[in-house]
Amino acid sequence: MAKPTRIPELSGIAFTGHRSVAAYSKALRALCRDLSHETDFAAAEIYTVLSRQKGHPLLLGIDVKIRARKVAKRLRRASELAAGGAIEAVAFYREFRLQFAPVITPTKAKPKTFDFNDGG
Repeated sequence: MAKPTRIPELSGIAFTGHRSVAAYSKALRALCRDLSHETDFAAAEIYTVLSRQKGHPLLLGIDVKIRARKVAKRLRRASELAAGGAIEAVAFYREFRLQFAPVITPTKAKPKTFDFNDGG
C-alpha cells in the first residue's frame, strides 16, 4: 500500500503562533482556489471533448451532449466544493482570531503604584 503524501505547502507550516496560523489559512485558501479554478476549467474542457463523440444517429448527438453534461457536472461540483473550502479557510482564521483574541493581543494592564500616604 502506498504511503499517503502530504501537501508540502501546508505540512511545512508548524503551528507556533498567530503568524503561522495566518500563513496556514492563507496557503490553504490559495490551494483551494487553485483547485477550484483547475476543476472548473477541466469541466469545460471535458464537456467539449465528450460532446464531440458520436452518438445515436437518430438523436443527432443530443444523447452524447446529455451524457457529457452529466460527466462535466461532477467536476463543476468538485470546483464548487473547492471554492467552499477556500471560504472555510478564511472562516477558520476568523474563528481563530475571535476565540483567541486575548492571546493574540493581550490587554495591557496598568502598572500599579504604591500609595505611601494611604491611611498612615
